Amino acid sequence: MQPFRPSLLGALLVASLALVSASAAIADPPAHEQTNTQTITKSVQGDQSAWVNNSHMHDFYSAAVAAFANGPANVDVPAFEAKSHAIFDAFAVSMGADPKAMQEHLALIPKQVVQIAKEDPKVLNSYDNFIVALMGPQ
Repeated sequence: MQPFRPSLLGALLVASLALVSASAAIADPPAHEQTNTQTITKSVQGDQSAWVNNSHMHDFYSAAVAAFANGPANVDVPAFEAKSHAIFDAFAVSMGADPKAMQEHLALIPKQVVQIAKEDPKVLNSYDNFIVALMGPQ
């Protein structure tokens, strides 16, 4: 059994009170801040420019646009997945990554793209829209 350490207990108590005070300040901002309803979205993924600027990601976008050429109800999902996986292999090689690991990392992405584009067709209007839908704002 550990001996009682008043200094550790005191430090924990002070830290807990500080967190409670900080939480209260965050939960109830001053009135002048409450009128700001603007939402700010930030990426926590770091620099994604190597992926965004890679020609294989542009190929993936083109494949998605082609898959939807006959309308969202007529997408051949298995064919789009096969095309996507071929692109992902080439992408992995271009990035110096293991193609098998890249396939595992991106395995669900083709079906997610189909779902996203069916819900919001504007995603396929431009490469920029496509990237935001896949990776968030840059």
